[in-house]
Amino acid sequence: MLDITYPPVIVTAKVLFKLMRQKVVVSGSENVPRKGGALMAINHTGYIDFIYAGAGAEPRKRLVRFMIKKEMMDAPGVGHLLRSFHHIRVDRSSGLQAMKDALAYLKAGEVVGIYPEATISRSFEIKELKSGAARIAADAGVPLIPVIVWGAHRLMTKDHPKDFSRSAKTIIVKVGEPMYPTGEDTDAETAELRVVMQRMLDEVIAEYPEAEKAPGSWWTPARFGGSAPTPDEADALDKAELRARAAKRAAKAAEKKAG
Repeated sequence: MLDITYPPVIVTAKVLFKLMRQKVVVSGSENVPRKGGALMAINHTGYIDFIYAGAGAEPRKRLVRFMIKKEMMDAPGVGHLLRSFHHIRVDRSSGLQAMKDALAYLKAGEVVGIYPEATISRSFEIKELKSGAARIAADAGVPLIPVIVWGAHRLMTKDHPKDFSRSAKTIIVKVGEPMYPTGEDTDAETAELRVVMQRMLDEVIAEYPEAEKAPGSWWTPARFGGSAPTPDEADALDKAELRARAAKRAAKAAEKKAG
């Protein structure tokens, strides 16, 4: 796969990280194979997780093709750039094509990044996972690699203002040991993936620099003393958001019909 824009953008991003006083700490990159397909299952706490998740594979000289929602892939400007990276367009109303594309990429030896939670976790905990990651990895016959990104949500996530200031921020990327789903019981394999990702998340939060931890901080899970919504509260917020979107679509459809 020809990559003209991806490598230089990575170099530029590293320079920007330094200018913005971001310290990106990567561990476990040896779990990413140097050759052949692999599916990275990444937690989802913010809008730009993927920028940092790719750093987990970069020491192995691998480029990650992320599964990204169509709204971003089709957006003017940024969408053109994302498409030039050969990322995979995801239509969340009908994800079959995205799964087929991911499977084709994996069989061609690419590393693909997927968010098994499907949407951003407002609690910053691991939400219930969709079974697609386990199914795709099993069908492609590739390792499923759990990845935790922690700290990127401090820059840009739901319900909070963006923060691209030069205040020092640590962003941790932890790559776990590969799993090998068989597809015989995708529900059990998905549950196992969630357990592994939750354990990794707990480890990352515990390892986060003490100097940056602030009691009651909005970006820390309630379970760790932060003021983020609990998983139940986050679920209620998600459902309210979906209802609001549905009402907006219905109102727009009614207006179009009346006009």
